[in-house]
Amino acid sequence: MSPPPIKRFADLKPAPGPTGVYAPPTPKVSRQKKAKVLTAAERAAFLASRPDLKS
Repeated sequence: MSPPPIKRFADLKPAPGPTGVYAPPTPKVSRQKKAKVLTAAERAAFLASRPDLKS
């Protein structure tokens, strides 16, 4: 007798259905803000105004 066929992970889970129409982003995703990157001058000015943050 031959051994049973090797099961792959893809064989164990059902195939995903066809993707539908584009869904708008959820409120949680749309609330995410992009971080502002400070220039060297802005960073130096900020740290000068906040002596408690100096390491």
